[in-house]
Amino acid sequence: MLGTTLEATKSILRADPSVTTPDRARLLALLRNGEPDKEPTAPAPERIIRRRETAQRLGCSLRAIDTWAKQGLLAKIKLPGRVRSAGFRERDIIALIQSRGTPA
Repeated sequence: MLGTTLEATKSILRADPSVTTPDRARLLALLRNGEPDKEPTAPAPERIIRRRETAQRLGCSLRAIDTWAKQGLLAKIKLPGRVRSAGFRERDIIALIQSRGTPA
């Protein structure tokens, strides 16, 4: 960055009453050091667990998983444009394990 650009930015920040002195110093230091902006991290995609793996994690049969889905203990996840469900959310399975243990 050119020195003239830095001086112009400094003048603009001094003229703005909404920018506090510590904020102005932090912004100028960031411009001087040329640190790259950190990209915002995207949330991790939700993992969908298939019926068989769900049954293995819960230590039960596929039939029990289907029964719990009908009862509403596990919510089936359908992908857009699909008729059949793809599986269950991993966080729902973990929550079920933590809160209730393996359902009877």
